[in-house]
Amino acid sequence: MADGAVPRTTFLTVAEVADMLRVSRMTVYRWVHAGDLPAVRFGRSFRVPQQAVDIFMENAALAGGYPAEDDGRAAGAVG
Repeated sequence: MADGAVPRTTFLTVAEVADMLRVSRMTVYRWVHAGDLPAVRFGRSFRVPQQAVDIFMENAALAGGYPAEDDGRAAGAVG
């Protein structure tokens, strides 16, 4: 960064993050609302900084995977 230029932040849509991580868009929204994945609100949509996704993936790899989705049902429950 010559001449004191500020680095540009690349923002991703929720759909782009979901595609990258191979999860549903709803999972990304849950992570954003839970504070697990930082995001910025632009109007009615969220944008996630690329760097936040990179850090999230590093932390998930160190922890052994992504945070589990909890839909309130017991494992193996039907219905």
